[in-house]
Amino acid sequence: MPGNLKDSGDRLVSRWVRGEPGELAPENRELLATLDRLIRDEEQQQVLDVVGQWDPLDIRDLLIFLPIKLARRLFNWLPAKTDIDVLVAVSTDLRAQLMQDIEVARIAEIAAGLAEDDAVELLDDLPQSVAEEVLDRLPDSEDLRERLEFEEDTAGEAMTTKFVAVIDHWNVRMATRAVRKMAAEIESFYEVYVVNEERQLVGRLQLRDLLLNKKKTRIRDIMRPVEVFVSPDEDQEDVLELARTYNVQTIPVVDSEMHVIGRITVEELHEIVRDEAEEDIMLMSGVTPDALPDDSVGRIIRGRFPWLAGGLVGAAMAGVVVGSFEDQLRQAAILASFIPVVMAMAGNAGIQASTVTVQGLAAGNLWIGDLGGRVVKEFLGSLINGALIAIALGILVIAASNFIAVDAPVRLAAAASLSVLLVTIIAATLGSTIPLVLNHFDIDPAVATGVFITTTNDILGVLVYFTVASSIYLGAPV
Repeated sequence: MPGNLKDSGDRLVSRWVRGEPGELAPENRELLATLDRLIRDEEQQQVLDVVGQWDPLDIRDLLIFLPIKLARRLFNWLPAKTDIDVLVAVSTDLRAQLMQDIEVARIAEIAAGLAEDDAVELLDDLPQSVAEEVLDRLPDSEDLRERLEFEEDTAGEAMTTKFVAVIDHWNVRMATRAVRKMAAEIESFYEVYVVNEERQLVGRLQLRDLLLNKKKTRIRDIMRPVEVFVSPDEDQEDVLELARTYNVQTIPVVDSEMHVIGRITVEELHEIVRDEAEEDIMLMSGVTPDALPDDSVGRIIRGRFPWLAGGLVGAAMAGVVVGSFEDQLRQAAILASFIPVVMAMAGNAGIQASTVTVQGLAAGNLWIGDLGGRVVKEFLGSLINGALIAIALGILVIAASNFIAVDAPVRLAAAASLSVLLVTIIAATLGSTIPLVLNHFDIDPAVATGVFITTTNDILGVLVYFTVASSIYLGAPV
């Protein structure tokens, strides 16, 4: 038996040592191996004896480190109450994978025990037909149905329908009494919305406003203006930008007649930040945002082929450029040796610059007005970096000529070095400016990275390289 797994009669007693996020603590390795074997052998009761008393966060960590098929099997074995707590703790992607083999009745049981926001996320991950069947089994599912009707990645999908509101003609005493009553049903809130008799949003209050004012003070006399509100159709990325701009922790969601229908809380804002970051990473890698680790072969093909096809087109265009310099290659085959160097420098410099720009746009630190400044900064930075790389490359070429027969090594070193310098400057400049331009035209700047930037810079890099090489290395008699 491992050190953290011991025999107590016929019952296995264990503890899971919580390590750093994403890392398996060494103390858990033997325990993980034992549980892996027990799950494979269908020893359900023994496994539940081990994990039955664990904290949901520990079960979550165990599921992460198990093969997905075994994770699904274990999840199916867990009691419904434990399932609920685990689902709240796991990531959206893992939640979707765990639910794949669950029966509809079990999903409905789990969804009934979740908070509304978590239930919406759960149902949103399911196929529409399955989600409808689950909703049919849930009592009072009207609010859930309304939430699910909103488009993906919108304020309506992200909002919670639980909020605290008071009438503007009430006094502080009446409002305080109502807030206390509503607070029992709402986990957390940071401000109180003020509405008129028609339930239209007219202002807001902080809790301190109710504490510091006299009981007979009218709410309309102390309420604050609402600086920002959104419609349910507002893109969640725009919601996040508004929250940053106005430095607010919650944003009311209103319909076309200014009736409050929900709010975006700080928890939802954190979820949006995570979702947008994940989406950008996927796009920058040339993968669709909805790709999952256990996607079927068909989904892998559909999600990646368009990007690969785009890369193929770009590579073919680069090949055409190389082919147009066939005569130069025939004169000096050594020039072909530097094509990978130039293309690699172009790709690396472009990706570095575009990644920084995309992150700056996502954080709200950059906008189209920064275009001029970004161009200057990237030019100077790439000039210095490119010069250092160029000098190093030139030294290597000249040094290699002592061991390899090369005609006119100095001119070859000059051609290769100057090409790398120019390519670095061009790639970094394009990589830093194209995302800003795309963002200005409401195109996701993340699509500017990965295949797009790399392909563009490959073509330009090859063109610049052969132009320079033709002029410097082949322009004079060898």
